[in-house]
Amino acid sequence: MSTFRWLTAGESHGPGLTVMVEGVPAGLALDESYIEAQMARRQKGYGSGGRMKIEKDRAEVRSGLRHGVTLGSPIAMWIENLDFPNWRDAMSATPVPDGVDKKTHTHVVPGHADFAGALKYSQHDLRNILERASARETAARVAAGAVARKFLEEFGIDLRSRVVSIGNAEAPDATSTNVDWEAAEASDVRAADSDSDRNFKAQVDQAKDSRTTIGGVFQTVAFNVPVGLGSHIQWDRKLDARIAQAMISINAVKGVEIGRAFANTRRPGREVQDVIAADPRDRRRFRRLSNEAGGIEGGMSNGEPIVVYVAVKPIATMTKPLPSVDINTGESVEAAYHRSDICQVPRATPIGEAMLALVLADAMLEKFGGDHMEETRRNYVGYIGSHQQFATGVTAGYEHPAPKA
Repeated sequence: MSTFRWLTAGESHGPGLTVMVEGVPAGLALDESYIEAQMARRQKGYGSGGRMKIEKDRAEVRSGLRHGVTLGSPIAMWIENLDFPNWRDAMSATPVPDGVDKKTHTHVVPGHADFAGALKYSQHDLRNILERASARETAARVAAGAVARKFLEEFGIDLRSRVVSIGNAEAPDATSTNVDWEAAEASDVRAADSDSDRNFKAQVDQAKDSRTTIGGVFQTVAFNVPVGLGSHIQWDRKLDARIAQAMISINAVKGVEIGRAFANTRRPGREVQDVIAADPRDRRRFRRLSNEAGGIEGGMSNGEPIVVYVAVKPIATMTKPLPSVDINTGESVEAAYHRSDICQVPRATPIGEAMLALVLADAMLEKFGGDHMEETRRNYVGYIGSHQQFATGVTAGYEHPAPKA
């Protein structure tokens, strides 16, 4: 069983969200401002709904830290939902017929979790399903991912993301090393170039004018990942399988690629394999001439950037609702409308980074272990040095490529 794990709890309009992260070694410098900065990234995005004007996400660390350093014990965090009082007061003020629960929600939204969830859990009030199924829960994931991200930074691992398409607008194709990541970070649609920024916003505006929603694809990349995370030994230990599960668990995500998997099905084999060349300057003693595999082969990281593409469908809730049914009476009705984004693709990119960070932190601790960060670092440095010795017979010590102060 993995020593690194995390859980979230809470509902979209409840008092708040709870996060628990277990397995982080003692000795990791971490503070709430670092976590808050990552959570703020999730709240930005062209096409966001009104909820983001209300919430100012902040994770209050309630255990696992002392003097800004992890203790090795579980890290518990609390994220208050600032919209909770508004929702509670609005519900209590809603005029309804006598004998009817004013908070009951019965109109199914096609494409949402409410219909299947209501039947599965025998619920006559769809809010008992949609409150937990809401993307609000991803705020807790980003908080957990920030802890994982801080751990990964200690080993020089860097995470980046950008939007590559919204609707019919697509960004120019580029390798992960040729992307202007700072431009993507500054863009409201997380576009890495000005033309894409303009085209993506036009797609969102058109969807808004049509009273519908729109989806797209984002790319998440992890740089400086060591060789050998994951394993080919069993299906559930394969790194790409773990990443795919993590990404497709994000709300509205329906597809995941490692590298350009689908495009590569249309190319001959000679064009999609990554040729290996000797390179004494590389810490692995070898280098790849391309990265079509997206940094993973046989379920294991190969030392190249891990490149993940994630497809996000249009959100189910629309200002012009679709035809639907009442879950209790069976009568034809309009689908319910809940305040939501027109396009959540830009806001999904930091969530993708968080999920990738959580998977990689788990894989790093699985590989290198350690109850304290110094122990984990020693194991890591020894392992990286063994690659140099394996290729050249050199017995000298190996310096960490990007140590953190």
